[in-house]
Amino acid sequence: MSLFWRIFGLNAVVLGTATALLLWAPVTVSVPVLLTEAVILVGGLLVMLVANAALLRFGLAPLDRLTRLMTTVDLLRPGQRLPAHGLREVADLIRTFNAMLDRLESERAASSGRVLLAQEAERRRIAQELHDEVGQTMTAILLSLKRAADEADGPLRGELQQAQEITRGSLDEVRRLVRRLRPGVLDDLGLVSALTSLTTEFTTHAGLRVLRRFDADLPVLDPQTELVLYRVAQESLTNAARHAGAGRVEVGLRHTDGALLLAVTDDGDGTGIGHEGAGIRGMRERALLVGATLDIVSEPGTGTQVRLTVPAQKKVP
Repeated sequence: MSLFWRIFGLNAVVLGTATALLLWAPVTVSVPVLLTEAVILVGGLLVMLVANAALLRFGLAPLDRLTRLMTTVDLLRPGQRLPAHGLREVADLIRTFNAMLDRLESERAASSGRVLLAQEAERRRIAQELHDEVGQTMTAILLSLKRAADEADGPLRGELQQAQEITRGSLDEVRRLVRRLRPGVLDDLGLVSALTSLTTEFTTHAGLRVLRRFDADLPVLDPQTELVLYRVAQESLTNAARHAGAGRVEVGLRHTDGALLLAVTDDGDGTGIGHEGAGIRGMRERALLVGATLDIVSEPGTGTQVRLTVPAQKKVP
């Protein structure tokens, strides 16, 4: 039975019952209407309205659940679906909406993958240009300043040596930017070495006390998955240093049954996850790229924990 006929039938039952009561009940209406008669009529009307509202609420409850899901669904948190129960039209609508979510999540994952791959390619290109062009130019300037300082007299030599130190500091900053844009140690030595280098850098430059807890029997992962793990750890450490007011961060990498777990836990303010910024949403997109699950727990005053769970099928045979 269609939704129209179900609603029509519910209303027909209520109105038919009211008509039968008026026909066969020993109640008459006087002119003018007596108080008792008015109370009976108004009471009957209220009963009909309540009964009709209850029946409609029961019949259309799946639509309310669908509406709530529509307002809260997030493609970066896949798997939100409703069971296709209820009236035929409502069940068809829920199935259609679930199918649309399947298609949108698939298209979002594919488009995000292309964007992230293009982003990494651009980072690699910029890092290469900084290393080859800017880095080599500053190295040449540094050598020229050294030769000039060696041949200069006292006051000028001091100024040239000062310029030399400024140039050396700028060169170190360029090299650090190159490592952040494209961690060469990740390609050459693997994930554990890259995370070790990353945490050491944050300890040196951001003043964080970083503890590392890496399992010894970690599986070999494909390069894309290693890059996602590295970027999530990098973004988590950046958030802890810039926004959380943390002084201590623990970075853990564990191999559990069927999954590899990256956990970054800080002792910062823990402001809670209300509105997610571009950094967190970027981490979620990276997690979807390799079929991983990202969970963030942040309560005021208790710090923040970022957990990335990568399924074991991402291992390279």
